[in-house]
Parts: sequence; structure tokens; C-alpha cells
Amino acid sequence: MAGVDDRLNEITSKAMAQSETAKGDGGDSGGSGGAGNGKLSDLLVRFVSAVAMVGAVTIALWLGGWFWAGFVILLAGLVLWEWNRLVSGFNTSAIGEVAWLFIGVLYVGAAAMALVAVRTGELSFFPSSQFAGYDFLTVLFAFIAPIVAVDVGAYFSGRLIGGPLLLPSVSPSKTWAGLAGGAVAASLVIIGVEVFDVGPSTAPGYSAGGIGQAVLSGTLIAILAQAGDFFESWMKRRAGVKDSSNLIPGHGGVFDRVDGFLAVFFVLFVVAVAPALIG
Repeated sequence: MAGVDDRLNEITSKAMAQSETAKGDGGDSGGSGGAGNGKLSDLLVRFVSAVAMVGAVTIALWLGGWFWAGFVILLAGLVLWEWNRLVSGFNTSAIGEVAWLFIGVLYVGAAAMALVAVRTGELSFFPSSQFAGYDFLTVLFAFIAPIVAVDVGAYFSGRLIGGPLLLPSVSPSKTWAGLAGGAVAASLVIIGVEVFDVGPSTAPGYSAGGIGQAVLSGTLIAILAQAGDFFESWMKRRAGVKDSSNLIPGHGGVFDRVDGFLAVFFVLFVVAVAPALIG
């Protein structure tokens, strides 16, 4: 009987162990469900943040004037704050940090001035400026939409096609296919802008030469936007961080979101706004 009792106790112990294991699996499943819910929650946060960002930019751009100027100045200040946070991680000298701060003020400040000028047509501290300002729709579709199209086109073409990387030492996910897709997307937006007579360089009708210019412009915008992205990625890699900050829930920092815009509008400042200010 003792042997039977021992055997029954062994069976009971195994059954209890299996029951605990099953409960543990159930707990793990619940944990997985929690992780899934966490992913959905993260996605919701990203979506809400994106909608809020788009809404804020659209409203400020539509209002124009000092509303747009103030909004751009706010963004520029936040980017410079994040810029300095990144530079502080470079482990450079005090002189080096001052030099980087100076570079940041020039780079971000010039891009911000171009952003203000394309909408308002003037910069109050340069009253003699003759740089032309444009209406809400023109700025939205001719100046902003092509840069957004670069990100969208690069994302989908990079995902679908893949292939060789552009600069794996700086960004391990950017591909040549992504750059080409971004250029195509930006070119299509610019062609649409010209076809529907929106923008500063429209002309009656549309020719093959006009399409060629649109493709050239789209390619240039894609290259500049990607260069801005790489530059910020290099700064983050040197600082040893993933995001420029966590100011925007689910999206990182402001610098993370406007790196391509900064590069494009910095060049716009150099080739268009600065000559208008000087002349």
C-alpha cells in the first residue's frame, strides 16, 4: 500500500506541476496580449501625435503672418535645444561646443528665416527684403508637400525593394531604392503642382521640358532631404542616442521630424532668401 500511496503522490505532484505550468503559460499569454495591447497603444500614441503635429502646422500656416513666424521660431528654439543636447554627448571641448552652437544657430536660423519668408513675404528685421511670400495653398503644396513626399516615397520603396544601403555606417536602413522612391514621389508632387497651376513658377500649359524640370527639382529635394536626415543621424550616432529628445510622444524629438525640412530650407535661404535680403 505504501508503494501505491507513493505512486499516487507522484502522480498528484506531476498533475499539480502541469497545472501550474498551464497557469504560467496562461499568464505568459496574457503578458503577450499585454504586449500586443502595448503595441496598439504605442501606435495610437504615434497616430494622435502625428495628427496633432499636422494640425498645428496647418493652422499656423493658414493663419500666416506673426502666427506662422511665432510657430517657426518656437520650432527653431526646440530644435536648437535638442541640438545642444546632442552636442553635449560629443565629449568635445568647451570651444568645440561653442563652435557647434554657432553652426546650429546658422543652420537652423537660416532655415527658419526661409520658412517664415516663403509664407509672409517679409522679415520684420529686414524691412527692405523683396522676397515674395505665397499664399497658404502654395506654401503647403509647392514647398512642404514635396519634402513630405520624399519621406513617404523613400519609406515604401525602401521597404518594398530594399537593396544596397546608402550610408550604413550612419543609417543602417536608408537604401538607394528609398532615395529613388523619394525622388519619384517628390517629382510627382511637383508635376501635380505645375499641372494645377499652384506654386511660384507656373506657366500656361505644361511641356516635356517642364516635366524634366519638375523631375530635376524633385530629385534635388530628395537628395537634400536625405542629406539632412543623414546629418542628424550622424549627430545622434556620435552622441550615442536614438532620438534627439522625447518631446513628441511616439516620434522622438522635433529635430527628428524636421531634419529634411531644415536641409531643404537652408539651401532655399542661401539661393533665394539671402540674395533678396542683400539686394
